[in-house]
Amino acid sequence: MRKHPRTTVGLPRLVGLVGLVATATLLAACGSDDGAAGGATGDGGGAEPVTLTVFAASSLTAAFEDLADQFEADHDGVTVELSFAGSSDLVAQIQQGAPADVFASADQANMDKLTGEDLQGSDPVEFATNTLEIAVPPDNPAGVESLQDLGGDLNLVVCAPEVPCGAAAQQVAADAGVELKPVSEEQSVTDVLNKVTSGEADAGLVYVTDVAAAGDAVEGITFPEADSVVNVYPIATVGDSEHAGLAQEFVDLVTGGEGQKVLDGYGFGAP
Repeated sequence: MRKHPRTTVGLPRLVGLVGLVATATLLAACGSDDGAAGGATGDGGGAEPVTLTVFAASSLTAAFEDLADQFEADHDGVTVELSFAGSSDLVAQIQQGAPADVFASADQANMDKLTGEDLQGSDPVEFATNTLEIAVPPDNPAGVESLQDLGGDLNLVVCAPEVPCGAAAQQVAADAGVELKPVSEEQSVTDVLNKVTSGEADAGLVYVTDVAAAGDAVEGITFPEADSVVNVYPIATVGDSEHAGLAQEFVDLVTGGEGQKVLDGYGFGAP
């Protein structure tokens, strides 16, 4: 599978820089969005290449890489540039003017930030759900068996409260009466998982899909309290997209039958 360009949460300025470069190139090369979109969908020959920039929550990485491959295969001349980070960081970058065509959030709260400033191009559509799971190193050095164990003396890592996985962790712990004392609060669920796989943490609260994607690198511990907090993922086009038609087609892929099949394969629940 060809790798798609991506940015990371540790390089927030790079997102805007890459997007600005791509946008400047497109403005210079393309006479109009209609002409670019026509060539991209195979309706005309000789059109300049088009880059579609998709901002997506870190937990969507594997699924959206697959969907981007499918989209490119169906759209000659189109490159999908995927930018993964925590939803709160991504929406902040859009608010600050970073060019993006599509935004996929891991919760409604961060999508509300986009729509609250009327920055969306289309009405958000719910396309997936996810719940939390405890990730521990394969040998489970701290002997974690339940959510209650996370309130003990161990190196726990969670997402920061403003990040969807962090908000979910806080809510599920509060509902269960468990006081979490993390040694670190990360800006994306990927960063939490990395702390566990590297052995820096005894346990981390991540999504079910992240544990599945990590394979043998971690052990997943389910807990019944997770069912009380379900993250719903919305997606929308961004209002100032230079490629609104293509952006909507990508949203349609994600929310349609083929996209739902891919997401189900990575462990996401239906909306």
